[in-house]
Amino acid sequence: MLALLLNGQIAVFGILLLAIIFSLSLHEFGHAQASTWLGDNTAKNMGRLTVNPVAHVDPLGLLMVVLVGFGYAKPVPFDPRTIHHAWARAAVAAAGPGMNFLIAVVAVNVLALAAHSTGFDLPREALLALTILAQINLLLMLFNLLPLGPLDGHYILSWLLPPELGRRYDYFNARYGAQVFLVLIVLSVVGLPVFRFLTSFANQLLPYLVFV
Repeated sequence: MLALLLNGQIAVFGILLLAIIFSLSLHEFGHAQASTWLGDNTAKNMGRLTVNPVAHVDPLGLLMVVLVGFGYAKPVPFDPRTIHHAWARAAVAAAGPGMNFLIAVVAVNVLALAAHSTGFDLPREALLALTILAQINLLLMLFNLLPLGPLDGHYILSWLLPPELGRRYDYFNARYGAQVFLVLIVLSVVGLPVFRFLTSFANQLLPYLVFV
């Protein structure tokens, strides 16, 4: 993202930054809403059941997005002891990527309407914002479904695995998941295309989300 500023693409940088802030906030709101629906009011009591970016965006995490292309928001607190369902943790984890998927679907279908419907013209800036929003959210969904470290995917995979294998996986991830995840990020930052396939896959997947 920093390259956009250095190249004078201030408008694109601004749109991309706003799209990331919006997407991260809705992602975390999805977690908070799911946990509240399931009966855990921890996130609600801590002011996280909101779409207000102030409640979700971590300044350091956002700065990392600008500087190195990877970042994070404040994790939504969740107390699984308040919910007596084996699938609750996985459901709360899936709600964040699910929210990103929903945003991507809405954005790409509005773009399709603008492209094929007469009388539904959008300004160039709006088309660019919707395109970025669709791409960012699909990429966030895929990224967060990786079953490593603090990402949502490890809760989902743990629940999908047979109980004994799930416990072994939880043990491995607790000890090594964050380190493996960090190594992948560092390799990507220094130039190896570790996460490039996710971006490519996201772009290839977008046309299949159009239904209008």
